Amino acid sequence: MRYRQFGNTGLFVSELCLGTMTFGGQGELWSQIGDLQQNDADRLIGRALDAGINFIDTADVYSEGLSEQMTGQALKNLQVPREDVVLATKVFGETGPGANARGLSRYHIMEGVKASLKRLQVDHIDLYQVHGFDPATPIEETLHALDTLVQHGYVRYIGVSNWAAWQIMKALGIADRQGLAHFQSLQAYYTIAGRDLEREIIPMLQNEGLGLMVWSPLAGGLLSGKYTREGQTETGSRRTHFDFPPVEMERAYDCIDTMRGIAEGKGVSVAQIALAWLLHQDAVTSIIVGAKRTEQLDDNIAATQVELSNDELAELNRVSDLPPEYPGWMFERQGAYRREQLAAQKR
Repeated sequence: MRYRQFGNTGLFVSELCLGTMTFGGQGELWSQIGDLQQNDADRLIGRALDAGINFIDTADVYSEGLSEQMTGQALKNLQVPREDVVLATKVFGETGPGANARGLSRYHIMEGVKASLKRLQVDHIDLYQVHGFDPATPIEETLHALDTLVQHGYVRYIGVSNWAAWQIMKALGIADRQGLAHFQSLQAYYTIAGRDLEREIIPMLQNEGLGLMVWSPLAGGLLSGKYTREGQTETGSRRTHFDFPPVEMERAYDCIDTMRGIAEGKGVSVAQIALAWLLHQDAVTSIIVGAKRTEQLDDNIAATQVELSNDELAELNRVSDLPPEYPGWMFERQGAYRREQLAAQKR
């Protein structure tokens, strides 16, 4: 297991992060994703820690708070020293029936962090992430609330999830101008079958030095090896019941076909090739992997040992490449002269 610097901080996190969305199964949506109970959670977290994973991600809405509760209890049951784990959770989603039990207002953030700390049984959260963009709350209000949490020690670092590049840049500008805590990471969907992040978000992250946490790296199970153009080859994938995230299927199947050939040549699973491709991307800090069984987790962990050659990466990149889109194709055309000048000075 390798460890990577987290954004513009001195913190280092494992290249794999254990996701806990499968814990609890409380609520109609979450029961379709997973319904692991406390003994299962203890076993998975213990296995992840034994493999060198020091990073765990949850959210206040997962299984209506039960995922946080089970995560905190598992760390207690396993007697994990607090300093040995980087604990991440999120705020934004609906946590109750009230008009203010959602969003990124100062009110909801302050209520949310208290509830999360109690469920997790800790005195601080290492990474507190806003789980989505709130069109009803000024970004300034959200940032001031998060800065208060950092200054008071309830939160060590802050991050963002599922925001557009312009929204993140606006937040970074406000934080810089007003001397507030900066976002250090983005948690976003990114797979070999869904490379939309590469258009604007990844260049922005790399320019600003933010870390990237990848959610759903197997596209909701589609890239697990259970699916072919002819249909599902195995039972048990949550995508059968919860068809998310959206994927351009023809491109995805082209990727699966190519990955299957590489996987067979190396004697590994298709899922390991999908994860290994992400681990070879410079922008990626940590990949969030979730599992229902230790065998699934072990297979994901083994992806850290898979090396892809330049030729294999080139073939995977070719088959998964995004179609040209404006203004990207204009940047490519107009910037050629200057790229040549930059390349010449390095010779």
